[in-house]
Amino acid sequence: MLYFCFVIVLIRSASGFFEDLDARETSLSYLENDAAATSEPLMVPLTLIQGADSKGAVCLDGTLPGYHIHRGSGSGANSWLIHLEGGGWCNTIRNCVYRKTTRRGSAKFMEKQLPFTGILSNKAEENPDFFNWNRVKLRYCDGASFSGDSQNEGAQLYFRGQRIWLTAMQDLMAKGMQNADQALLSGCSAGGLASILHCDEFRDLFPKTTKVKCLSDAGMFLDAVDVSGGHTLRNMFAGVVSLQEVQKNLPITCTSQLDPTSCFFPQNLVANIKTPMFLLNAAYDAWQVQASLAPPTADPHGYWSDCKSDHAHCNSSQIQFFQDFRNQMLNAVEVFSKSNENGLFINSCFAHCQSERQDTWYADDSPRIGDKGIAKSVGDWYFDRAALKAIDCPYPCDKTCRNLVFNNDVISEITISQGTRLTFVLPSLLGACLLDVLYIFECSKGFAFCQ
Repeated sequence: MLYFCFVIVLIRSASGFFEDLDARETSLSYLENDAAATSEPLMVPLTLIQGADSKGAVCLDGTLPGYHIHRGSGSGANSWLIHLEGGGWCNTIRNCVYRKTTRRGSAKFMEKQLPFTGILSNKAEENPDFFNWNRVKLRYCDGASFSGDSQNEGAQLYFRGQRIWLTAMQDLMAKGMQNADQALLSGCSAGGLASILHCDEFRDLFPKTTKVKCLSDAGMFLDAVDVSGGHTLRNMFAGVVSLQEVQKNLPITCTSQLDPTSCFFPQNLVANIKTPMFLLNAAYDAWQVQASLAPPTADPHGYWSDCKSDHAHCNSSQIQFFQDFRNQMLNAVEVFSKSNENGLFINSCFAHCQSERQDTWYADDSPRIGDKGIAKSVGDWYFDRAALKAIDCPYPCDKTCRNLVFNNDVISEITISQGTRLTFVLPSLLGACLLDVLYIFECSKGFAFCQ
């Protein structure tokens, strides 16, 4: 029942669905393993960081932060992969107060164990390059991509993402990461943004002799115009940056030239990162389609509802809107891509977060650009086996995509490509997931935190 509760988070109302798609649904990976893997995933327990509260490194509600760790072995005993969890942001007191009643803001509600799949898998046949590394998933409970540093005493909110990041790294260094001969910082969605923000800090933890690189999966959030001509995501990010005082932790190379909100957008950061980085992104990022480009606030009459739920229902002008978005993404990574040390895999899919889910990371029918899938591309880049700058041709040329299709009726379906369809009857699960019912109620009003 626990995993089905995770899925209810996935199949909330159209306006609220994607906050936990940001979290990169480990539950979805788990439920799909019949189609994507041949064995049960490794379940890894939660470790709370003892003493973190003495450093002010706490979740929104003041509880201890935590991570899930599975130790490496053999040739990977001194190699470390740190994966930053995603899960949206909170940009107002109201939605941060709500968030602290969920696993995105409190250790009280975090799963006690999580399945490690995709880039976190411990099986060579599922994760050939990183399966025997020390693999860590750092839980996300601050609401600002591990970058805020303030508090609100009246609402009893602690915005301590930067301290959580630093304390977690200190804790892991003391547990052996300081001896790493190679390390990779990765993250998905809001965690993918965090991996960009913290990439050079991560590099600075290690001696120059340590091989250190960073991977951002679905972290290229664009400062794009929505379907109404507004700036939905910029408005949200402005609230996050201001409320949580993120500006003090943003790179000075950016803030010396641009406003703090602009410096929370990866397109203004990636070209100045010194550490080698790999950007893995869908050109038609499903979260951005739903929550940034065509959210309910920008489409009050629902003209985009069918299209954003299933790209097959888009008309020619809507597809052109998405093509323009893709072009903006390609322009945003143009300078970044000129570095020989950086890597790219931008496929023309309606997807979001492709490194954690087994069917997109490494499977017989995983997405490909040319003859190379995602896991092989990331591995070749990390180990310097090949330069990797892969950019797909525009939609609809790619037939390997694992596109996400959503239907938010009483019986809700998530379709991953044509071959996998998961159907859940919501009422039978609501009793076990009361918090998510409340979330549905809130998101039905179109509040920003649901996006």
